[in-house]
Formats: sequence, C-alpha cells, structure tokens
Amino acid sequence: MKTYSPMDDKFRDSIGTVDADGKRKFLNPKRITGYWMKRRTWVAMGLLVFFFAIPWIEIGGKPFLLLDVLGRKFVIFGSTFWPQDSYLLVLAMISGVLFVVLFTVVYGRIFCGWICPQTIFMEHVFRRIEYWIDGDRGQQIRLRKLPWTSWEKIWKRLLKNTLFWGISFLIGNTFLMILIGTDRWWIMVEQGPTQHWGNFISLVIFTTVFYLVFAWFREQVCLMVCPYGRLQGAMIDRKSIVIAYDKVRGEPRGKFKKNEDREEAGKGDCIDCNQCVDVCPTGIDIRNGTQLECINCTACIDACDVIMDKIEKPRGLIRFASEEEITSGEKWKFTTRAKAYTAVLGILLIVMGFLVSERPIAEVKLFRAKGQLFTHDKATGEVQNVLKYTIINKANETLDLDIELVEPEGTVVYIGAEPDSIAVGSFVEGILLVKIPASELVTDRDKVHFQFKINGEVLDDQDFTFLGPRK
Repeated sequence: MKTYSPMDDKFRDSIGTVDADGKRKFLNPKRITGYWMKRRTWVAMGLLVFFFAIPWIEIGGKPFLLLDVLGRKFVIFGSTFWPQDSYLLVLAMISGVLFVVLFTVVYGRIFCGWICPQTIFMEHVFRRIEYWIDGDRGQQIRLRKLPWTSWEKIWKRLLKNTLFWGISFLIGNTFLMILIGTDRWWIMVEQGPTQHWGNFISLVIFTTVFYLVFAWFREQVCLMVCPYGRLQGAMIDRKSIVIAYDKVRGEPRGKFKKNEDREEAGKGDCIDCNQCVDVCPTGIDIRNGTQLECINCTACIDACDVIMDKIEKPRGLIRFASEEEITSGEKWKFTTRAKAYTAVLGILLIVMGFLVSERPIAEVKLFRAKGQLFTHDKATGEVQNVLKYTIINKANETLDLDIELVEPEGTVVYIGAEPDSIAVGSFVEGILLVKIPASELVTDRDKVHFQFKINGEVLDDQDFTFLGPRK
C-alpha cells in the first residue's frame, strides 16, 4: 500500500519573505507560460485597458465613474449619487462583501490572482518590465548580488526604476482623474502645478505610493496589508475550490531517475523539482497545503504541468480542486452554506436594484429658515413664514422645477432668483416666502401641503408645519 511522507511543518515557523536574520528576502519568481497564464494575461490586458479608459468613458454626457470625495458627489455608471444616497452605498458595500464571501467559500482566493489591481499591475506590467531588463530568475539573482560599482547593475537599475516611476505617474494621473474628473485634470495640466498645488501634491503622493508598492513593497501588500488574505482562512472550508497539491498522487516525493518505475520504487509523481516554489510570486510551497499567502495565480499549476509533460505523467498534480476532492475523490458540490450566501446576496441585489430604479430624479427638501418664526401682516390679513429649500438634480438632463402650495390657499414668493432650470448634477438652495390668509389657518401650527413638480409632472408631496398666531 502506498504511504505518504509527512508534510514539512517548518514553514509555519517563519515567513517566506524573511531570512534567518530577520531581513527582507526579496523574491525573484521564475517567468512562466502555460494554459492558465495565457488566460490570466488576456483577463489582465482587458482590465488594464478598462482601467485607463475609465476617466474618458461617458454615459449620457456624464462620466462612467467619478469619485469626487471633497465635492461629496459620486458618479457611478453615469448616475449621480449624493450624500443623501448614502444608504444605497452602504447596501452596495454589504452586497459586495457578501459577494466576496460567497465567491471565496466556493472558489477560494481567485479574485486576488485574476482581478485584484495589485496583482494585475505587479505581474502583468512591472514584473514583465523586470523580466525584459533584468532577465529571468537566475539573472535577477545574479544581478542583485553584483556590487554597485558594476556598470551593468547601474544602468539596468536606472532604466528599470525610471520606467517604474513613469508607469506609476501614469497610474497616479488616471486615479486623480477618477477623483476630480477629466475636465478639471485638463485645466490643471494647462495651467500648471503653481495654480493647482493641492491636486499636484496629491498626484505626487499617488505616484510615490504606487512606485513604492510595485518597485519595493510588492508581495508584502498581499501578505501583510490586505485583510482579504486573513479573512480567507475563516471563509474557506475543505469543500472550497482552491489551488491544491494532490498529495495522494504526489507523495512520497522523490527525485526523478531516467527509466525508473516510480510506482515500483514506492515514489509518487512529485519529483521534488521545486519549480512550483520558484514561480510563486509570494514565495510559498503549495505542497504544504492551502496557505493564506496563496493568491490563486495558477503559476504553480502551469509550472507543474510542464514537468509532468517532460516525465510523461498526467497533468493536474497541482490543480483547481477542493481538499475534500483530493483526499476522498469526491467531486465538488454546491454546499448548503454556499446556497445560503447565494440566496442572501440575491435578495440584497434585488432590493438594491429596486431602490436604485425607484430613486427620484431630483430631491427637494423644505426647512424653516434659522431664527424665523412668522410675521402677521394685519393690513392684508396674511401670515408669512420664511422657508429654505434645497434641490439636487440626480437626472442626466436639465430639470424645470415648480413649488406649489396646494392646501390651504396662499401664495409662494421666491426671494432672489427663481430656479426655473436646474443643471445636471447641480445643487441649488434658496429662500421662499409663504403667505397664507389668517382666515385659512385653524391653529397656530397648521399643516400645509406643498407639491413639487419637475418638467410639469408631480415629483413629490410634502407636508410642512406652518406657524401662525395663537387662536
């Protein structure tokens, strides 16, 4: 009967990116190509094009995405959201968290390896530049060991870091455009940094942070900063789909010998070539089982498949599978927990979709002006209240507004300019003088009924407490 060699638990006593002296151990993953890498590349290229195109995409004359935090205005998918819509943002965040939980329960940490911006830029932009200038793993290690007196090390480091800074500057500009909009960004470019010190300093900060992350901090973002890796351990179980090493088939591992019958020799299919470790961007050994450092990038799968082809063994020693499937051979099933998450997420999405679809195209509110009660004009017999109004245009077109006093009879006078038309995405506030004959009032705190009309159609009705003299 085939026996398995015990897993080496020493990896739990140290971090793969720290050496025995406690110093940072920089990783130099080996370049890999293969079935999964090609598909990841296509996904990454599409996401990169989409990211740099985001500031320039418009829907109905409005940006596809604008996160104007200082202006307290978000534009998402061409729809404008104001602080009054914060409940929708909260609901969207809850739905997003549940989606991530569901996805992780079922498919593991696949988001990190395929969609996460950190991985996309690191593995498909900066790492490719590094391969082009410094060479593959062995050449990078040799170059790192060269003294700084070496001309080869000087010019390669200078060229690489110049390109890294340039790309970080490009990413920083794109991120800034998402925050302030392309129009304001163009004005900043034309007028120069001296006229826009705040935006320019923000751009320098963004560029510096991106450069340090991709040129120096790298995989530490995934290992130390990102909370998702820590949460992964609490969300996945033995039935979750992860990148798994088939220890049943691979153990006991042993070096490859030509013309050797490995089954007869009591060896598994793993030849202990260490290729799965050399290609790992976070420096782990997947053969030790599922670890929080694993970002499901599939590099180890492609590396192992190449070796299996060379020794004429079936592919899939490392593959997408659940721990349950590896140990028992039982195929993956949609678990009760996954079904529950799916049901809750579906309900949240339906509710959020309903709230967004039913969101009014404008929001009008009335407030009592500070320090104002009422005045009683005995000559005309009218009681007057001063009110303040605010209007937010959430539509993708200019709106015409009309505020009418429906009940009781009275008149509404605008103090200042009357807001006949409200521009797209604008916020308008003003003051109203409401006059009602004293004979129409029953008490000193009557309810009066206002009607707000947009483009001639009733948008909303609102009751307001009208103050008057005691009866």
